[in-house]
Amino acid sequence: MKPRIPMETEVKLRVPSCDAMRPLLAALDFAEEHPMQDEQSTLWDRDGELFSQGSALRLRRYAGQVLLTWKGPKQPDPILKIRPEIETLVQDPEAMEGILSALGFSPVLQMTKRRATFRRSELLACLDETPFGSYLELEGDPQAIRLAMEHLCLNRSHIEPRSYPTLFRTSGEL
Repeated sequence: MKPRIPMETEVKLRVPSCDAMRPLLAALDFAEEHPMQDEQSTLWDRDGELFSQGSALRLRRYAGQVLLTWKGPKQPDPILKIRPEIETLVQDPEAMEGILSALGFSPVLQMTKRRATFRRSELLACLDETPFGSYLELEGDPQAIRLAMEHLCLNRSHIEPRSYPTLFRTSGEL
């Protein structure tokens, strides 16, 4: 029996500042889950294999946890990023790096940003401060994402379609 792979549905929006978004999120009943802190992510690949498939393998350190995430190719959608995603907690990051290396993967991109997370029943909101701007990510139910965008007065013109790896590469902030 083949396991069902969960789908991630999200949108990334350019915002004027993270501080300006906090009261707006609170007004929509988002509760802060993790305060603003550093997030360090390393992308791993094997001779460009994952990148050529539209996939990614990331080891992320954030909020006292380490997560290994595989993201599959994006599905077409005019607003949302929809893609398969499998994520698991990693107890021993050095051992995981050793496993990835033994499988022929190597680190290809390291990114650091500041992130705060907020949650309400059907949505996760992430406020991100990067060297190249501030962003709000909304992840969860597609209709809830669209409604939250409307209530936050954010429209299609605020959508950032590029991934963080692409933004880090093009900004020169590596």
